[in-house]
Amino acid sequence: MKSLHLILISFVLFAFQPKENTSDYLNDLKIEFQKKWPENRTINLVFHGHSVPAGYFKTPIVNTLESYPYLVLKELKAQYPYAVINIINTSIGGEDSKSGAQRFKSDVLIHKPDVLFIDYALNDRRLGIDSAKVEWESMIQMALEADIKIILLTPSPDQKIDLKEDDSILDQHANQIRALSEKYEVGLADSYALFKNEVISGGELLSLMSQGNHPNENGHALIAKGILEYFK
Repeated sequence: MKSLHLILISFVLFAFQPKENTSDYLNDLKIEFQKKWPENRTINLVFHGHSVPAGYFKTPIVNTLESYPYLVLKELKAQYPYAVINIINTSIGGEDSKSGAQRFKSDVLIHKPDVLFIDYALNDRRLGIDSAKVEWESMIQMALEADIKIILLTPSPDQKIDLKEDDSILDQHANQIRALSEKYEVGLADSYALFKNEVISGGELLSLMSQGNHPNENGHALIAKGILEYFK
């Protein structure tokens, strides 16, 4: 059974990769990262979502510098020492994609993102799968109209949901996000598949979580790992 689950995870990771290879999607930006002063410019990476990208660990503690946006920044600065990179976090704890879409123009587009990361699926369970799709598509379309590169994130786990199941509510949201990345030919950081693979491979979910639905630093590092594939 374990080998069957591993085969399934491998299929998911392969089948739902964005149409453009991860190593090519941000090629223009990676060139910008390598420029030295005075030819370089400020690069804005905007993270839009709920409590996880906002840095909540064990509520109400917010570990900003150990959250995945800043782990991404740390690795990017090690890789691209000449780059001027702004991490702009527009995430709000407890929010879902409906609220995120409502403030998208005023709070996100105003920052002129070079890359936009969207992470709402964990809280979108209360919206329902169909309503969530409407809100995600609204944000994707607005960003594409502004010529912004987008990386969609599938959800991080909730300990109440068995990651070894294949059709949980979080699986459904993850599949929908994968399909949206295909439809709009945008990036995908498949956090849910990474966590699922860790558990199916014998790892303990508790080692990646700080509380019920918030990853700890190890969990955030796993999410960052998926994002950093685009910057290699």
